[in-house]
Amino acid sequence: MSKNISWGGRFAKGPEEAVAAYTESESFDRALYAHDIRGSQAHARMLGRQGVITPDEAATLVDGLERVKAEIEDGSFVWKADLEDVHMNIEARLTELVGNVGKKLHTGRSRNDQVCLSFRLFMADRLRAWRELAVKLAAMYVSRAESHQGDILPGCTHMQPAQPVSLAHHLLAYAWMLKRDAERMADCERRVRVSPLGAAALAGTTYPLDPESVAADLGMNGTFSNSMDAVADRDFVMEALFVASCTMMHLSRCCEEIIIWANPAFGFVRLPDGYATGSSIMPQKKNPDVAELMRGKVGRVYGSLAAMMTIMKGLPLTYNRDLQEDKEPFLDADRTLSTSLQIMEGMMGELAFNTVRMRSACKAGFLNATELADYLVGKGIPFREAHHITGAAVAEAERQGKGLEDLALEELRAMCDRIDEDVYAVLDYEAAVRRRETRGGTGPCSVARQIADLRAWIAAQD
Repeated sequence: MSKNISWGGRFAKGPEEAVAAYTESESFDRALYAHDIRGSQAHARMLGRQGVITPDEAATLVDGLERVKAEIEDGSFVWKADLEDVHMNIEARLTELVGNVGKKLHTGRSRNDQVCLSFRLFMADRLRAWRELAVKLAAMYVSRAESHQGDILPGCTHMQPAQPVSLAHHLLAYAWMLKRDAERMADCERRVRVSPLGAAALAGTTYPLDPESVAADLGMNGTFSNSMDAVADRDFVMEALFVASCTMMHLSRCCEEIIIWANPAFGFVRLPDGYATGSSIMPQKKNPDVAELMRGKVGRVYGSLAAMMTIMKGLPLTYNRDLQEDKEPFLDADRTLSTSLQIMEGMMGELAFNTVRMRSACKAGFLNATELADYLVGKGIPFREAHHITGAAVAEAERQGKGLEDLALEELRAMCDRIDEDVYAVLDYEAAVRRRETRGGTGPCSVARQIADLRAWIAAQD
């Protein structure tokens, strides 16, 4: 057992071995090393500008931290669990490299505000990476949609056939979801990029620090307004986890449709070999395991959000060690979401659509029933009465095992004498799609506008 260099002066001996293992975080928070070093370099430069340390000492610290970073990245850095976390591991090695001046790095700050800064910098970069991946996936949906503007399939409500829509329109729905996800990521990043450095442990500091210059140096949007809130706040973690959860939910909805559509009973898609697996006993099987696993992984991200909200719900101000538990949920969610977005882009790029099967499925569910009702309204019949007449027509077609478009004119006129030969043009499925040109509708002009709007948004992303 050894005394910890950051707080061991008060203690006669260090923590028990099991306690040290229980409380360490360097095994996972080392992922933040580059961001901790960036924050420490900005802090050192500020200390030099403010005269808290000399300019030469500041330069020594900045250069020494760069050497520590190089060691970490070339694999020669030795991580020590007894130093608890990434921050003390870096500071200890810095002091070994530059001597006692390394001990001046922590002047005017606490691990409380240091940890928050490192985590915010790390999270902001990950949110930007998520956004880039979300935009790329949205572009893939748009690209696939462009190729299928003339293909139709049943649109469903309650998982029952409802109305015909273009396959392009269906795919674009996911692109719009991802656009919202990307916008949430950007908005969340804006709130994450607030520097807490200068809040110190909880009450601020007596040193003449310049938190605004540190924030500017690090590309942050601003600095804290209340030192207690600065070190106790983890709203940014929960918000990022909600954004991740929402995005994973959207991916899962698409996975659900891929799983259903790949079933031969639907036969709407053929799974690419690289995104499917076989059975150990049934040689004919081609299982949508990637889509299923992605659907399952949503639970991990939801769990991370629930864990973080549970951690926060009873914490008094300000810092409590419970907050060490904020990183593993985010790191896990980050890995899950990042890989899921990449894999979904690849799977969507290779997914094969059986458009013939999709088109034939439109006939099975009387998807042109609304067209008949609207046709009757156009003939002056009140909608509720038109709805009733159409329902009777569907019942008759179902009894005969036909589609509405297969009923003879005499059979249709038996239900309403205002029906004429022109009804068959209305009952055509492609025509039903073409007529829906209101904003956001499935009509070809509307779909083309959606594609153009999404292409413009994608092009505008940095």
